[in-house]
Amino acid sequence: MLFPFYQKEFVEAGCDEAGRGCLAGPVFAAAVILPTNFKHKLLTDSKQLCEEDRYALRKVIRKKAVAYAVAQVDHDEIDRINILNASFLAMHKALDQLTEQFGFILIDGNRFKRYKEIPHECIIKGDGKYYSIAAASILAKTYRDDYMKNIAEEHPEYEWASNKGYPTIKHRNAVLTHGFSPYHRRTFRVTDPQLDLFSQTSEQTDLIAV
Repeated sequence: MLFPFYQKEFVEAGCDEAGRGCLAGPVFAAAVILPTNFKHKLLTDSKQLCEEDRYALRKVIRKKAVAYAVAQVDHDEIDRINILNASFLAMHKALDQLTEQFGFILIDGNRFKRYKEIPHECIIKGDGKYYSIAAASILAKTYRDDYMKNIAEEHPEYEWASNKGYPTIKHRNAVLTHGFSPYHRRTFRVTDPQLDLFSQTSEQTDLIAV
């Protein structure tokens, strides 16, 4: 069951990212402020929904939200500062663009770099618990999917229209056959079939303090 708000004292902004585990493309993040007591029977974690429902919900969110924003950090910046910090940066950029004031931030996950002096709460699997985070997950996912479908036209050999840059076997094999595209994250392992996708250099593991 999802809940409208985490606390009642401040206006909340829900925040989530998409594309963190991909081999190619940017990481996207969204921030959403929903009306008080907003509910929708389909709205939940974007990963639990089919594509048709995600895009239908995007229309609802854009129409009903008090404010929303979507931002991205590209593959070059991901390689430079590492994917965790790039995810934080994308979230900060999305929060920067909100047109309404807010006093509390709900973050999906267990880590976040403090945004200005605004209090926040990290909630594991928060996109399945709070509507504002779920709404942010929908926007981040669908906007990123649109981006990947667009660049897939330049490089059909990687099948980004279907895999969205995630490390499927076909995607990994395409990189081994054709090499890296201009959109690939060079610090991510392609040949390792395990879930550990990051090359463990000292630069990458030197995370920004939270």
